[in-house]
Amino acid sequence: QVQLVESGGGLVQPGGSLRLSCAASGFTFSSSVMGWFRQAPGKEREFVARISYSGINTYYADSVKGRFTISRDNAKNTVYLQMNSLKPEDTAVYYCNAGTSGKVPGRSWGQGTQVTVSS
Repeated sequence: QVQLVESGGGLVQPGGSLRLSCAASGFTFSSSVMGWFRQAPGKEREFVARISYSGINTYYADSVKGRFTISRDNAKNTVYLQMNSLKPEDTAVYYCNAGTSGKVPGRSWGQGTQVTVSS
């Protein structure tokens, strides 16, 4: 079955950086568009970024453009989210998603990893 396992979250000061990882198994990773979404307390889950099969094409939410970078390693079945210049409003649970289409998530989700940006 599809399994997505996120890691790399934590507590970071404003302006700091974190790198999230998502290890995938149970499906053909190299044929799947992958995405990251996030959900802050009291808010709906929102799109953050997606990456094409090959990793050549990426797309970002306006709120993270220029600060976050999504990448993938198809040999390791892993997708990454490098987050720089973090702001308190980036605080959320971050979820990996398989089968992202546009800003719409696919059916498969990881368990999420908490990112907290606070001084």
